[in-house]
Amino acid sequence: MITKPFSPRDIFAQPVVNSSRVFLSPQRYIQGPGVIKNCGLYLSLINAKHVGVLASKRGFSAEAENVLQSLNEAGIEYSKAEFRGECSKEEVERHTNDLMSAKPDCILAVGGGKLVDAGKCIAYRLNCQVGIIPTLASNDAPCSSISVLYTVDGVKDVVEYFPQNPAFVIVDTEVIVNASERYLVAGIGDAMATWYEARVCEDNPVGSNLVGCRPTLAASAISEKCAQTLFEYGVSAAENVRNNQNSDSVERVVEANTLLSGIGFESGGLALAHPLANSYTEITRLNKKYLHGEMVAMGTLAQLAMENSEDLEKVTKFFIDIGLPVNLEQLSMHPLEQFEIDKVIDAAFKNPLIQRMKFEVTRDLILQSIKKADDLGTSFVKQYGDEAYKRLHD
Repeated sequence: MITKPFSPRDIFAQPVVNSSRVFLSPQRYIQGPGVIKNCGLYLSLINAKHVGVLASKRGFSAEAENVLQSLNEAGIEYSKAEFRGECSKEEVERHTNDLMSAKPDCILAVGGGKLVDAGKCIAYRLNCQVGIIPTLASNDAPCSSISVLYTVDGVKDVVEYFPQNPAFVIVDTEVIVNASERYLVAGIGDAMATWYEARVCEDNPVGSNLVGCRPTLAASAISEKCAQTLFEYGVSAAENVRNNQNSDSVERVVEANTLLSGIGFESGGLALAHPLANSYTEITRLNKKYLHGEMVAMGTLAQLAMENSEDLEKVTKFFIDIGLPVNLEQLSMHPLEQFEIDKVIDAAFKNPLIQRMKFEVTRDLILQSIKKADDLGTSFVKQYGDEAYKRLHD
């Protein structure tokens, strides 16, 4: 079992800081209706003989059932591991110990974002490959070689890095369109940050991606294409998923949420939006009520406000149209609740990723940016309404 944490900076970010360019991605990305039924065939590409399948109790009676059937058809043995809901150190260690004796060739993580992250942690500790089968398009975790761990109470704890990205990511859009619209919309919130954070890292001469190196042109182009896709197809894709219908818009947005954003944030870099989003988890009730991408949406608006970006109004209006929060009230906060806001700001200020911004970021600047975004969001809600938000949250 591997116990030593992996640091990609020790490999890539060597003496000449920020001079090298590094691009990371999953080895294979497979998307389409019904592809989950072929996972046994895909596993033959890595010559897997025994697989650890991580899924929730519900998942084993739903999507993971198709996975197990495909493994049986391919003659691949498996061990089942039931995920209990939180990607915590305790949960990861429990499954690592339970699966160790089986000596799996690969861990298959079948589920949502936290389960996916836990699967990557388990595979690293067992020194085997990992395959990701997301059942939601709610975040960009599946394609990366990174996991975020939380405390048992849902507060962000630590980030873990891994030497390899997933061996494959299998996204079955039949599964995605039968999930709640809110999950797809949250994924759009997570993915929209990708371009705005990546362009900060690209434009800042000392900006770097998540392995401490300069972003490649490919990563920046993918990040920009991600935002373009969401603006063009996001509203129609959400409408289709609301009616459990697949479409070209859905396929495009699912790819943007999962592949483009996954590559974009890891290889393009993060700035303010994600550190601020992760800081909202310091408020316990937000963890229970809001999805990661919904908090990222608020972080993106604050970052655009901080930059005095011309895109602030465009993104705010788009978020209103698809039902993402655009002000503190929609995130169950209030601009006058200074204690809670200070708690969020303090957590964000400690995150070194905010140093990617092209200017010095102070606590007061973060506060003013949150308030500026909140004021605009409140104004736009009065002007355009909040029908989409209420549909997803009432």
